[in-house]
Amino acid sequence: MSTTDTEKNAGTRSRRRTRLTDTLELDTRLLGMIGAFIAVLVIFNVMTDGRFLTPRNIFNLSIQTVSVAIMATGMVFVIVTRHIDLSVGALLATCSAVMAMMQTAWLPQYLGLPLGHPLIPWLAIAAGLITGALIGAFQGWLAGYLMVPAFIVTLGGLLVWRNTGWYLTNGQTIGPLDPTFQMFGGINGTLGETWSWIFGVAATLAALGALWFARRDKQRHGFQVKPLWAEIVLAGLIAAVILGFIAVLNSYQIPEARLRRTFEARGEVMPEGYTEAYGLPYSVLLLIVVAVVMTVIARKTRLGRYIFATGGNPQAAELSGINTRLLTVKVFAIMGALCAISAVVASARLTNHSNDIGTLDELRVIAAAVIGGTALAGGIGTIYGAILGALIMQSLQSGMAMVGVDAPLQNIVVGSVLVLAVLIDIIYRRRTGRG
Repeated sequence: MSTTDTEKNAGTRSRRRTRLTDTLELDTRLLGMIGAFIAVLVIFNVMTDGRFLTPRNIFNLSIQTVSVAIMATGMVFVIVTRHIDLSVGALLATCSAVMAMMQTAWLPQYLGLPLGHPLIPWLAIAAGLITGALIGAFQGWLAGYLMVPAFIVTLGGLLVWRNTGWYLTNGQTIGPLDPTFQMFGGINGTLGETWSWIFGVAATLAALGALWFARRDKQRHGFQVKPLWAEIVLAGLIAAVILGFIAVLNSYQIPEARLRRTFEARGEVMPEGYTEAYGLPYSVLLLIVVAVVMTVIARKTRLGRYIFATGGNPQAAELSGINTRLLTVKVFAIMGALCAISAVVASARLTNHSNDIGTLDELRVIAAAVIGGTALAGGIGTIYGAILGALIMQSLQSGMAMVGVDAPLQNIVVGSVLVLAVLIDIIYRRRTGRG
């Protein structure tokens, strides 16, 4: 066979693969990220003699990922609109300081609420959300209306808000935090086995329903739909992932000593042979809710359309009537509110506020968004990609820690992966004509 015939056959196979991926509506970048994630899991599981994929480690991995993943969903909007936010870790620290002081000092002192009052955690969370949203909106106003580059605004914010949190607490560790508040940290707050299964089944039915409605809407409007077999395979995979995840979490049993202390605190005697599973942590449930809300905003709302339109071509978006300055304020306000939600999870997991909380989170969040496929050039990004990026990041760090890799080398690897992800993004956009 001649060289020309070989090139023709290769081109034909390439076109067939392209037509197949187009027909099945497969995101090749997402498939690549999933493949990389699976590879990381398998490699570390082999290197740790099977300890990496135990229910206990998967439970810990999930709650460790939540804080960065929540902020990464907001960073998608920021980067899509061609901005950057370097202050997210410092803003998390300020929101955490506000919520800790509200619980331990300000509410008891100024409103007379005794420690343990049921309103304290919720008022503290509300104060943190307001603080985060206002600071985020202020930074967005500086970038959008005063035209100060977001890089400079948030670089200054990195210093300002980190030290504002320090002054709010006089440099002290504040804790322990309210027991109800601590439930958002993961280990101290889970759905339990039964409610986790109920949630898993409900989530599966909701996901399958969304697939069915999306297919019906496409058919109604005359758009091409996937082959029925492809829809069935996709539905099966979604159900397997959701229910499999719940099954793994439910197989992680609460230690007997902890169960016995719980019964003793209630004045009861634990029955012989009694076991109980942790189930789905509240923090992971919170991440799922944030992911769904942010996805709906991105895909189904005018705000989401404006965000991606502005990121794709800011000049055209402004000429079409989009108030890009106000849009910048909204995007940074959302980012600030998500920092506050992450502060709830991070401080609740630690059971206190510490001055170093959120340190280097800005780099982890940006890395998660970029590894998840968000283009630094703007206009491209997905919420689920950012969460997957956060999972890959945390898996790398947890795996290296279990293997015994020193912390400096861990950061070297994470930084190298970030650069590699940006390089892959550039190559991908060149080959697909998007760059």
